Amino acid sequence: MKNKPEEEEEPLSPMARVFQSPVVDICAIIDFGFKTKINPDVVLDALRHNVYKHPRFSSKLSENGAKWIETEVNVEDHVIVPYIDPEEIGESGQSFVDDYISRLTTMPLDRSRPLWDIHILNVKTTDAEAVGVLRFNHALADGMSFFSLVLACTHKTSNPDVLSTSNPSVKRRTTMPHNVEKTGWFPRTMFTIGSTMRLIWNTFVDLLLLSATMLFLKDTKTPLTGGVDVRTNPKRFYHRNISLDDVKLIKNAMNMTINDVLLGITQAALSSYMNRRYEQDKKNEKDGALLTPFPNNLPDGIRFRAGCTVNLRSDIGFKPLAEMMAKDSKCKWGNYFSFIILPLSIGLETDPLVYLKKAKAMMARKKHSYHAPLVYFFIKIILKVFGAKAAASVFNQYVMNITTCVSNVMGPMEEVSFHGHPIAYISPSSYGHSQALLVHYTSYAGEMTITMMVDPTVIPDPHKICDDMEESLKTIKAALWERGLL
Repeated sequence: MKNKPEEEEEPLSPMARVFQSPVVDICAIIDFGFKTKINPDVVLDALRHNVYKHPRFSSKLSENGAKWIETEVNVEDHVIVPYIDPEEIGESGQSFVDDYISRLTTMPLDRSRPLWDIHILNVKTTDAEAVGVLRFNHALADGMSFFSLVLACTHKTSNPDVLSTSNPSVKRRTTMPHNVEKTGWFPRTMFTIGSTMRLIWNTFVDLLLLSATMLFLKDTKTPLTGGVDVRTNPKRFYHRNISLDDVKLIKNAMNMTINDVLLGITQAALSSYMNRRYEQDKKNEKDGALLTPFPNNLPDGIRFRAGCTVNLRSDIGFKPLAEMMAKDSKCKWGNYFSFIILPLSIGLETDPLVYLKKAKAMMARKKHSYHAPLVYFFIKIILKVFGAKAAASVFNQYVMNITTCVSNVMGPMEEVSFHGHPIAYISPSSYGHSQALLVHYTSYAGEMTITMMVDPTVIPDPHKICDDMEESLKTIKAALWERGLL
């Protein structure tokens, strides 16, 4: 089935204009693990009957990249089922899938048609019987929009007649005094005169740091810093599941948010990983001779920052897809988010709870600032005055000078199935960034999936970072038990 021919146009949102620009050209890539082999005919049939209902997946970009143009969609052009020789798979199906996805990061999407494709790999891996890979230009959607699509296309595995749902704890909040809704990393803030003065001061400082970052302020060069070819190098992806219940246990014990816990774990894990990398560099400088190991090999005063996404929609929480697609929706489909910079604390701590406390204090500071909406506002102004290329260049310069990006998206709370195919895990990430490391957290069916995107020329062993995250989670939990806080 084909949708209606080219006729309607719709302008791109400011962030979508930036993401589709050749200067940036960021693509999302989502690895779905399935508990059964995938029937390609089922996928094709579902797309034939539904893709025309979604304007973004049935539209292509205009020549200047400023508008979506509805067009005909031949789904067979977008669904790839490669022939897989069993001998090519070898002993490890996971290695085959990893190599396949890595090759996709070097293959640009065809701009003459809608910017998405699906790859079906009926290969048994470590965590699944088969893998489906969805790839699309980030201009189509942000994380919240994408998961609204997942919820609309899947049913609960336990009850196939019921559509999947997100976590019911996600509710609309009355948040910042400047009336900008922030989700994920930003809890409720009280409005007082004192907080207003702090808001103004924090915003002023953040804008100074933002300006300095765009102009000259770079992070310290570390073993995780990307090289000049980091955007074009093939990327590799690695995922690991940890217990969401453990994360919630720590959250409740420390009276913080899930995102504070995840940020604390990230700081602890990256500190441990980098400490070993610096130790290895010292050994290499001594021609491989074993040195007397020092407990702390980290240089003093490391500037290590992470870009973090902030939802700017006035109505938060997952909404039905039809509601998000409505013209006047308060929770609109697309890219309605901004970025902030989080200064991560990199250092070895004798008390693992210090990482959590520092994360909580940092987020308490960052939540009380106009930083995120003003970044979005500035991008809009640059777009209108100087055009998309200038806006993309400014955005790219901003992210080039920080080390990594971190995000957290809440997925379905129960196991879901796509037309009879139960999903084992959902591992989203992206590529095209100016960093050698991205960290994505995604909750799904009682587990938290950590997804690493890495430049393997910089980080050849992302599994060790995940090892450190698991160990940090265990160490923090043990420390809370010892102190009677659990």
